[in-house]
Amino acid sequence: MKNIIRLSLCALALTLAAACDKDYMETTPESAVSPNTIFETTDNAQLAINGMCKMMSTQYLSVQGLNGEGTIKTWYGNFGNDLQRSNQTGWAALWNHTMNENVNSTYLVYPWYYYYKIIGNANKVIETIDSAEGTDAERQFIKAQALVFRAHSYTMLMQLYAYRWQDSNNGTEKGVALRLTTSANEDDTYDIPLSTQKECYDQIYADCDEAIRLFTESGMDRGATEFYKPNINVAYAVKTRAALVREDWSTVVASAPKAREGYPLMSQDEYMDGGFSVTPGNTNPEWIWGVYEAEDQTIYYYSFFAYQASDASSSMQRTYPLAISKELYDQIPASDVRRAMWLEPTDAEWAACNAANKAGTAFANRAKEQYGAKLYSTSQIYAYMQFKFQCVFTPGGGSFNIYRSAEMILAEAEALCHIGGQDTKVQSLLNELNKNLDSRYSCNKTGADLLKEVKLYRRIDLWGEGFDWYDYKRWNEPIVRKTKEQGGSFQAAFAVTINVGDGNKWTWKIPKNETDYNKLITLE
Repeated sequence: MKNIIRLSLCALALTLAAACDKDYMETTPESAVSPNTIFETTDNAQLAINGMCKMMSTQYLSVQGLNGEGTIKTWYGNFGNDLQRSNQTGWAALWNHTMNENVNSTYLVYPWYYYYKIIGNANKVIETIDSAEGTDAERQFIKAQALVFRAHSYTMLMQLYAYRWQDSNNGTEKGVALRLTTSANEDDTYDIPLSTQKECYDQIYADCDEAIRLFTESGMDRGATEFYKPNINVAYAVKTRAALVREDWSTVVASAPKAREGYPLMSQDEYMDGGFSVTPGNTNPEWIWGVYEAEDQTIYYYSFFAYQASDASSSMQRTYPLAISKELYDQIPASDVRRAMWLEPTDAEWAACNAANKAGTAFANRAKEQYGAKLYSTSQIYAYMQFKFQCVFTPGGGSFNIYRSAEMILAEAEALCHIGGQDTKVQSLLNELNKNLDSRYSCNKTGADLLKEVKLYRRIDLWGEGFDWYDYKRWNEPIVRKTKEQGGSFQAAFAVTINVGDGNKWTWKIPKNETDYNKLITLE
């Protein structure tokens, strides 16, 4: 923990030196910034908040692909049941959940390292902002933003490093290290035990509630295009996601509608053409919170879209594009415009694909003619490849969302199914979600079939946005991937069944980096 905490505390100076553009972050040179200077005024403290925003799109650990929040989506959330990276078999160990217990693996260490870096910075703001020169409203608003960063980080850590709630013995099982201060202990160490799951979720709730109170009392909000900064809607969104994982259905139902107030669902045109990336200076009406990346501050081949955009010039995306599982694709109605986000082969084209689902010449030519504007010129073509994500600038840069209103609708619908007796309301929510994307959609399902419908549309609408693995974990449902011969579309190296009890209940172990320096946590 000492190493992690030190990295967290010094990150304020590091991130303050990395501006996106003049509107995004004005800074002084790194050598001129000291922790004391940062928190002398609310203007400077706001730069620390901007720095945490930048941390969500920053290169880490000199490992290509470690880019902040995008990595958490691409490497952890997406590697579930419904998404595949064509024939990139070199990632099979990670994709097939064999790294969860390797305490020395970078894959295991990275989320812990990244989120505790954010937590350390948030703690410093929370501890010091009350004495900063400025107005009460400014101090309240900045503290609220820091609390949201901390709550989001702990929510994501709990999904990775703790058992699913239904395996937690009503919250008494271990959660994560609940660090709420930057100060050393009385013995001059940073040692801290793992808190229980209940303690962790109680703290997440408390942070969100306090942030909501402070946002409200401040009377302030972020700027019209500052989607990358937390506001009161983000606080409600974080609480909603945490409550969904916590299986606290009543809290989900209370928070989700407030999270999406003022953030209408995208129109069909917005959804189908650029709804999952925005150019600097613009925003998306549905994005509650997002990650900002501008061309003059790009991290090039480390960027999120370098790993997910169909038109990225990175070798990863040109050679191994993302694709949807055929079994999920086949469940999307023909009247739903979302089907056009993936490349469906005809029977003849499918037969001409090789064992890795790479397209034959005729199929590739059709793909380039139909999707040419969303393809890089030398991209390889595979069956069921995606065209949902495009970059804003090459090789793979652009801004992307963390929370949007569709997630809140689906969370509320799922919670209402578990509460029971709310079928009409759930049907209404699903109709609202799908009305612009499928003119024929009308939901009249009830009971268990209605919950299945909610889960299906969660898989369809949020595909590729980093929910797949987390959802299957909390649903306690096995991942079952099939090859073409078995009726699916996965390359043989990825066509595995991962049962709910496998891999330490789908829980990532605490990294050895932590236990080496924190005597109150031991390797299991």
